[in-house]
Amino acid sequence: MHCNKTFIPAVCLTLLIGCASQQKTDTAQVPANAASASASTAATPNGRLVKSKDGTIEGEIVGKPAPKSKFAKLQIGMSPEEVVNLIGNPDATDSHITGKGFIPFHFSGDTQRLETFYKHEGQLTFYNTNNFISPNALIKIEVNPKATGISK
Repeated sequence: MHCNKTFIPAVCLTLLIGCASQQKTDTAQVPANAASASASTAATPNGRLVKSKDGTIEGEIVGKPAPKSKFAKLQIGMSPEEVVNLIGNPDATDSHITGKGFIPFHFSGDTQRLETFYKHEGQLTFYNTNNFISPNALIKIEVNPKATGISK
């Protein structure tokens, strides 16, 4: 019994020292402008980040809508109902659950996406701002004059 009283603490101490010696001592320096660099590269190529009218939602516009096109009337943060009232019903829709939908106790939204497709205009993507509602805010406008109006 006396052997166990010293053996177990000795093994624990050895493991503790072994784990401590495995820590990496050379840490990489993070550049000061890393946050701004990641924010500027977050957008899709040919896209630009845009805030909603009230500044609460950050979205993206890929491409440039023609001045008199349907998509030129849209703004980031609009609801699907506002979009339909403004430019009409889409030719096709698709929806899916994001990975955040599977995180336990995640209640802040972005758990669902709704994509709408318009022929000769492009694609719109909506997300939910709250976990308990359907997608309700426009976050991405992809302009594509060659769009077929069919989901990919």
